[in-house]
Amino acid sequence: MKNARLILKTVGLFCAQISIMLVVLSLAWAVQPDEVLDDPILEERARELSKGLRCLVCRNESIDESNADLARDLRLLVRERLIAGETNDEVLDFVVDRYGEYVLLKPEFTGSNWLLYAAGPLIFLISLALGTRYVRARQSAVPDQEIALSEEENARLNVILKK
Repeated sequence: MKNARLILKTVGLFCAQISIMLVVLSLAWAVQPDEVLDDPILEERARELSKGLRCLVCRNESIDESNADLARDLRLLVRERLIAGETNDEVLDFVVDRYGEYVLLKPEFTGSNWLLYAAGPLIFLISLALGTRYVRARQSAVPDQEIALSEEENARLNVILKK
């Protein structure tokens, strides 16, 4: 019994170690060594910008984490712009102008985006109002009056129930 527990613990620890290694390695695979800039300050800015840009292939993954070819191209584009001396805002504006606001993982609260942010709460409030109205209407409704069975219907029902 003790040996079985020891084996289960060992296997569990081994699986945990493998899982941790896979997670760490998957993060390391995203940014290729040939993409890393020599200047650590520029590299840090590039990483920060990359974390806020969406991979257009993977959808809800940043280009910093993605292994897709398009994500690599975007990472290189960001680094080229930074090397050229552009500010973070200029780089983001260029990428948004080129690929649309969808490329931002956290879209700005401007323009027509306010409708997207407000849609959920608005639909909830409308549903709440309609539900309240329905419940109140049901509570104040007059119940239907029951109509008694005629003697002929009563006799027929008794015949059916006896069979």
